[in-house]
Amino acid sequence: MTMASPTAFASSNGSSSADETARARRAVRIWLWTIAIFIVAMVIVGGATRMTESGLSITEWKPIHGVIPPLSEAEWQEEFLKYQKIPQYSQMNADMTLSGFKTIFWWEWAHRLLGRSIGLVFIVPFAVFAMRGWIRGGMLPRIGVLFVLGGLQGAVGWWMVASGLVERTEVSQYRLAIHLTFACAILAATVWIAEGYREGRFAIRENHALRRFAGFLVLLVLGQIFLGGLVAGLRAGLIYNTWPLMDGSLLPDGLWTMAPAWLNFFENHKTVQFVHRLGAYTVLAMAILHYIQAHGEAMASETIRRSGWLVLAIMTQAVIGIVTLLLVVPIELGLLHQAAAVGVLVLATAHWRRLSPPTA
Repeated sequence: MTMASPTAFASSNGSSSADETARARRAVRIWLWTIAIFIVAMVIVGGATRMTESGLSITEWKPIHGVIPPLSEAEWQEEFLKYQKIPQYSQMNADMTLSGFKTIFWWEWAHRLLGRSIGLVFIVPFAVFAMRGWIRGGMLPRIGVLFVLGGLQGAVGWWMVASGLVERTEVSQYRLAIHLTFACAILAATVWIAEGYREGRFAIRENHALRRFAGFLVLLVLGQIFLGGLVAGLRAGLIYNTWPLMDGSLLPDGLWTMAPAWLNFFENHKTVQFVHRLGAYTVLAMAILHYIQAHGEAMASETIRRSGWLVLAIMTQAVIGIVTLLLVVPIELGLLHQAAAVGVLVLATAHWRRLSPPTA
């Protein structure tokens, strides 16, 4: 009878362990990317609720009971009466019918339901993976923090909605920009962790300067998204719909009409749009510089390709933004502009992550 050698057993066990580890890493990565896709959808649906003026249609925050929409005519009338008590109804939609209210209600309800769904899609696999030992060590608290941030994002969303229920007919542009940027920051963190579980394809031999520049680009994109939130909150994209000139000039007058001066960056429609334009130019210029840097210093051709794709994505987003502005922000292009911005963020984050060591 022939007996297998100890070396053969060790090799077999080692191969089995490696296969199990690879399966675990792949499962965690797919799950985290699924979460990221949900967040992208959440951002896009959130943009639709804003552009359809639906965000204030639900005037209460009910994290549990709010899952169930109105099921009877009496319940619909009750929700409609609540909406009729806020300034947006009396000042903008006093002629709205119950049918019209249902339209904006469903947008906001879908937005909130999607947010709740993300929590469920997160917590169940997280618990299973943790129990099986597929998420362990320092990664447990890091991934767990994503769940906490998601819950906090829900509270930030209600804080935003509450700003439009008493004295305003829309939400505060400050709170809208914070809500949007916070969602995108959670998305970037999710992509960062997900890409850390990717097998191979990490250009960890690239120099620190290249890695730092890639991280700087992610911060720039997040900053530009914040500026876009201010533009959206002020409806500043509905005015000065020319390019490259703005109000007939490259450097328009009226940028500093408010006092103190810093207020212009947040409440002056012209200044907010102008700064958003400058932000787009800056992001594109920095991406081109990063591409040039990668050509001169990158050791991996994949790093150069990714930096080139990033430039192309930012250029595409810039074109979409210009067309959206020139056409006075039709809803389809407005949502495409927002979706493309999120796509740029995902690409920039994945590029940065692949310049760092993978998750152990």
